[in-house]
Amino acid sequence: MIERSILIVEDDRELSRLLARALTEEGFSARTCATAREAMQESSRQPPDAMVLDVGLPDADGRDLCQALRAQGALYPVLFLTARDAVSDRLAGFRAGGDDYVTKPFAVAEVAARLEALLRRRHPEAVLELGALHLDPTGHRVTVDGGAITLTPTEFRLLAALAARVGQAVRRRDLIRAGWPEGAIVHDNTLDVYLARLRRKLPPGPTVPAITTVHGLGYRLEPPQA
Repeated sequence: MIERSILIVEDDRELSRLLARALTEEGFSARTCATAREAMQESSRQPPDAMVLDVGLPDADGRDLCQALRAQGALYPVLFLTARDAVSDRLAGFRAGGDDYVTKPFAVAEVAARLEALLRRRHPEAVLELGALHLDPTGHRVTVDGGAITLTPTEFRLLAALAARVGQAVRRRDLIRAGWPEGAIVHDNTLDVYLARLRRKLPPGPTVPAITTVHGLGYRLEPPQA
């Protein structure tokens, strides 16, 4: 799976480093810059998949930068960061071409979740085909060779999380986040029980991806062999 590139435009160096580190842990590829001038140069050199943009930059208002980027044809999502939470400020950000708004102080997990949502809306999920396995995120439907496989909602979310990174190890904590709502109490062996059920429901064979255990880390969906 290709990493989603995030350009962080934030003049607070400590906050910028914190965001970059946290987003990298969430599976993004994060770059940083501190000024509007740097952001224009960096986005022109290598357009990101999404931008996290501080409104209060030292050389420009972030909303003016967003408007300039949109005028140049930039279509990627822009998530504003700001200490201003008045309705008028949020409306000004949306009118400048922003897609979402997070006020400081904020939880980094929320920034990551909002970026995920913005990128999903920009790139709607289609039916995923892995050999004989077809996974339809919109209809929450899984088939193998045309025959439907009945999964619980949690099983479906876990399979979708593995399929999104086929061939790559997915950490246990990321699978738990995908399978259960935020704040849910998930015991150590609960994930293993669900993955064991998924394994039993996927028929064996070279045309069907298999779930393998990555000891000390999590699980991986192996691509079909044929």
